[in-house]
Amino acid sequence: MGATLAAGAAGCRRDDRHPDPPSCGDMRLLFVCLGNICRSPTAEGVMRDLLAREDADHGIELDSAATGDWHAGEPPDPRAATAAHGRGVELSGAARQVRAEDFRHFDLLLAMDRDNARALLSLAPDERGAARVRLLREYDPRAHGDLDVPDPYMGGEQGFEHVLDLVTAACQGLLAELARRRT
Repeated sequence: MGATLAAGAAGCRRDDRHPDPPSCGDMRLLFVCLGNICRSPTAEGVMRDLLAREDADHGIELDSAATGDWHAGEPPDPRAATAAHGRGVELSGAARQVRAEDFRHFDLLLAMDRDNARALLSLAPDERGAARVRLLREYDPRAHGDLDVPDPYMGGEQGFEHVLDLVTAACQGLLAELARRRT
């Protein structure tokens, strides 16, 4: 799915040895769920929308992927796209599976739930790659220990709205964390 947003900030550099998000520029985020058609493209779309609304040069590259290959090549689930569109968020792209090089390319691999995180950890080529795996809701100050974004695939429309609420709060929290690191 993926989109690059703005150019990197001058004078900033990535530290591949450090698992925390960089404090400026060239930030690369990969949102990951089971099939890459519901939660992870929703998180990617929400983050893209939040960045566009800020209209700031964050130098952030976004993408999303799946731990499984069941939906590779498919667009986002129509129910996810409809729910997102209702909030002014557009979902686009085609599902893909996580690749080994993602652990080197992305600063954070943001799993939607603990099962996704475990799958990512099992796919990580080394400790450095594993250190980049986080649960997206770790950045939601209201999460209070419940860090999973539930999979809405088998449920009704309300599940997709709930996912939007959760990923929006987490993406806002992540942006706030990045802003704190810049200052």
